[in-house]
Order: sequence, then C-alpha cells, then structure tokens
Amino acid sequence: MPSNTRASNLGIYIYAAGAIFLGLLGLVSGDFAATWQHVTLTGSTHTLLAYLAAILELAAGLALLWPRTARAGALALTILFAIFTLVWISTYLENLSHFDPLGNVFEEFSLTVAGAVLFASFSPAGSFFSRHQSGLARLYALSAISFGIGHIYYFPGILSWIPRWLPPSQIFWEYVTTIGFFLAALAILTGILAPIASRLITAEILIFEILIWIPKLIAGPRDHTNWAGNAISITLTGAAWAISDSICRSSIPAPSHAEPVPINTPA
Repeated sequence: MPSNTRASNLGIYIYAAGAIFLGLLGLVSGDFAATWQHVTLTGSTHTLLAYLAAILELAAGLALLWPRTARAGALALTILFAIFTLVWISTYLENLSHFDPLGNVFEEFSLTVAGAVLFASFSPAGSFFSRHQSGLARLYALSAISFGIGHIYYFPGILSWIPRWLPPSQIFWEYVTTIGFFLAALAILTGILAPIASRLITAEILIFEILIWIPKLIAGPRDHTNWAGNAISITLTGAAWAISDSICRSSIPAPSHAEPVPINTPA
C-alpha cells in the first residue's frame, strides 16, 4: 500500500473523483457517459445497465478514499473499465479500417490500467500484483501512443479544439501535444526519464480538461455530452496521475537496511 505523503498519492483521489462523477452522472441521467461508454443496447435493458454501472462507479470511487476498502474499489473499477474496453474492441473489429473505435479502446484501457496499478499498490508487499506494479504501469504507454495517433488522425479537427487565444498558435500546440504523447510513451516503456514524462503527460491531459471541457460545460450545461466529457476527462487525468505517482515511487531507490558503519571518534 502506498505509504508516502498524501501529495505523492494525489492521483488516487482524482481518479476516485472521476469515478464518483461518472456514478453521479449516471444516476442523474439514467445513461452511460456517452459516447465514451459505448453500450448499444436500447430500452429498459440499457437504462438498467446504466444505473448498475453508475452505482458501481460511485461505490468504487468512494471505496478508494478509505484504506480498508481502497483495494476492493480499485478492483471494481478495473473490472468495469475492462468491460467498457472489451465493448469498444468488439466495435473496432466490426470495422478495422476506422481508427475512432480503437482510440476509444485505449482511452478505456488507460482507465483499466490505472485501476490495476492502484489495485497492485494496495496489495500486500511481496504479492504477485505488488511485484508487477511497475510492469502494469508501463502498459499505459500503449494508450499514450494511441493518443498521439489520434491527434494525427483527427487533424485538423483537433486543431479546432485548441483555443485561438493560446500563444503562439494552434498549430504549435497541435505538434507539441502530439509529439509529447509519443515521447512520453517511449520514456515510460524504456524507463528513461519516465517520472518526468509521466508527470508531463498528466499535465497535458489536465490542461485539456481545463481549456476544453470546462468551457464547453459552461457554454452548454444542458448537454449530456459536455457533462460526460468532463467526467471522462477528469477520470483520464486521475488515471494518468495515479500511474505517474506509481512510476515516481518506483524510481526512488529502496532504503538500505545495512547496519550503519560506526564512526570512530577520538577518546
């Protein structure tokens, strides 16, 4: 279980806040966070599943906030987000030439990886999951690669989302964010500068929430998509943050338990 300061584990709380947001949104709307949570069933079955998912997200998010229930909460979110990932995989297999479903696969996959990393971090020291926490965190690089590909695939659509007032230009930030995702993925996979790279990719997703989704919600508070986009964006931010916390902790050398060498002093 993480034993560092609250600040060094802030990702847990943001990830939990995203799950709670998704749960509350589902309970209020009776729907999934469309279009990110891709469930094609219609009618009463769709609504029932939406409420069940919302209750699970809310309960698991709250469970993450208490040490005694945090491991169970992380496991529940890992399973739920894995299901959403599999749903998107089935959609992608129906049309292999279209990137959009694959991009959503890796968005949900990033949430799944974060849940698994948190589950491992709350597992007993020396257990299978605890020992493989670092390897689980590296899987996030696959999502980072997907984010970079998405920026290329949706150009110039992504360009239009970047505020015009942001200096020096929209095209500059399009290139910077795209390259940033690829470099962060490389760093996380190789372990070279992984802590700073994971922090930067977290900042990139957080800034996207602040500059894109919050203004959209303010401009259109009655649009379910804007609420869903914010909920997913906050959860994505929390996922990246939690994984970054894990990477940063694993980069700290373990303390030596060797007996201190006595220093001889004059009599």
